Amino acid sequence: MTANHFDIVVIGTGPAGEAAAMNAKKKGRKVAVVSDLPQVGGSCTHLGTIPSKALRHGVKQIMQFNSNSLFRDFSEIHKITFPQLLRHTEKVIYEQVRMRTGFYERNFVPVFKGIASFTDAHTIKLGNRGETLTADYFVIATGARPYHPPAVDFSHPLVFDSDSILKLGHSPRKVTVIGAGVIGCEYASIFGGLGAKVEIINPEDSLLSFLDFEISDALSYHLRNVGVRSRHNEQFEKMEYHDDHLVTYLQSGKKIKSDIVFWANGRTGNTDRLGLENVGIEVNSRGQIEVDRSYRTSVENIYAAGDVVGWPSLASAAYDQGRAACNAIVDPEQCHYIDEVATGIYTIPEISTLGKTERQLTREKIPYEVGKAFFKNTARGQITGEQVGMLKLIFHFDTLEILGIHCFGDQASEIVHIGQAIMRQPGAANTMKYFLNTTFNYPTMAEAYRIAALDGLNRVF
Repeated sequence: MTANHFDIVVIGTGPAGEAAAMNAKKKGRKVAVVSDLPQVGGSCTHLGTIPSKALRHGVKQIMQFNSNSLFRDFSEIHKITFPQLLRHTEKVIYEQVRMRTGFYERNFVPVFKGIASFTDAHTIKLGNRGETLTADYFVIATGARPYHPPAVDFSHPLVFDSDSILKLGHSPRKVTVIGAGVIGCEYASIFGGLGAKVEIINPEDSLLSFLDFEISDALSYHLRNVGVRSRHNEQFEKMEYHDDHLVTYLQSGKKIKSDIVFWANGRTGNTDRLGLENVGIEVNSRGQIEVDRSYRTSVENIYAAGDVVGWPSLASAAYDQGRAACNAIVDPEQCHYIDEVATGIYTIPEISTLGKTERQLTREKIPYEVGKAFFKNTARGQITGEQVGMLKLIFHFDTLEILGIHCFGDQASEIVHIGQAIMRQPGAANTMKYFLNTTFNYPTMAEAYRIAALDGLNRVF
């Protein structure tokens, strides 16, 4: 044994890596983590979830301020720029790093800086320094980065992805977003909220087609309201580069001129520098590692979790996946495969869903009914001025079992978890009647569950 031998070495300090490391340490294992960034937190803290959601919050506050008649005389709010909002995100990132650094320090988990590369199944080297770590087990939690097709020049100063956009030094007037997935839609709403004209290039026939159709339609409507135009069934062909603008060519022959292009068309796992070929682990075309339901790779003592394994590529799921991967090593009976995740999409307004959609249930020929509550009809929504938003509950026509929860509007990602808790209850406890037999605080947004339940049950009784 060398001084640098550990029971478990975790590669990556994002949500999955942190959860795996802390869980292993709490269960008495000797643990170390490796970070390829100067500070802990991974891409989630420095480049992804935290900065984008902080940006989104700032834009939402500006929009609320501008639309509030109480503040109509204060026009200075219009002069807030994208770089000013970025400075706010830096404060949030600082607080996240400070807190997460404390986790490792308090639990005496050493953090090694460098790029980890496997030399064999029990050894990694760190960069070119010659330092090595050995371990009985490894957890790969290196996350993912924006996918860069070779046909696009990402070195051009007007071409951005979700990482480099955090270095944008001005407020663009016209933005082309290529890709209409979650990241593309979130940033489209951010730029639209700042007053830019935005074009979304979407190869599908609707935005976020995995959503319930009413939620997708609502998102499209409200994006149009802030100057975002969605070009559906369109494919990127090439880009023409100029010093002060870009021209995007589509396969349909259309051309779009804009100040910047934001590329949001997929992500790829951070696996290319791990030396996986030295241990026999293969990755797919997007650099992702295949794992079993215990998060074990094709090598018995190497596990993987978080965005590096693909679906669902959410920070919330990554935390649970990291804990599960650790449990698979130290406490197998507590290992739980993550396959039920509430989706949080931080557009403006935000979206959160869980369970089946009407389209899925129709395809499966399951009898269902729907109950809805519109935020504008709740007392809390009227007090706060929330005129946009809806909670939609889908339930079995006969058993009243809750089959799907779909929420659009302010605090949607918070509201959905009330229904999630009920959906996870066994047997008859998971029915719409719960919301009628439970007293909710008044006025609250949670009251929307009672309103939606009344609406839905009135359709079957």
